[in-house]
Amino acid sequence: MTRLLRGALLGAGAGAAGTTALDAVSYLDMAVRGRPASHTPEATVAKLAEVAHLPVPDEKRLAGLGGLSGLVVGAGVGALLGMARAAGWRTGTGIATVAVLLAANGPMTVLRITDPRTWSAVDWVSDILPHLAYGAVTVAMLDATSRQPAPAPRRPRARRYCH
Repeated sequence: MTRLLRGALLGAGAGAAGTTALDAVSYLDMAVRGRPASHTPEATVAKLAEVAHLPVPDEKRLAGLGGLSGLVVGAGVGALLGMARAAGWRTGTGIATVAVLLAANGPMTVLRITDPRTWSAVDWVSDILPHLAYGAVTVAMLDATSRQPAPAPRRPRARRYCH
């Protein structure tokens, strides 16, 4: 297996773990503050489907595709981070956080589903914290799965002879 392919596969797994952390922080925020779930992923999928002239049959499928898009973004960014590491680039939590923020919010902004310039401070915090959790967990998983140097060989025990 090539080094880049291995990096992509390990990165996708790390990104999936990071996505789980992102979702957990988002759901915790929803539970603590009583805020509703965001519908921007579904709106983004609907807009992309419209632009591509691909009809989505109903709202239930749209909701499923919206959630699935988040998983794809998380695993995809993780795969890119894994490949970057395999190529010798240093990828830390900050880089992972910014990368997933751009990958998630970029299309929504370009498609005019949202406008970050209009977000309040609370909106920014509730968006950045889950993405920061993604970055931290993804990088921790990449660190954990990086090739470790082989342990030093053990010195053989001295044999004891009975006289």
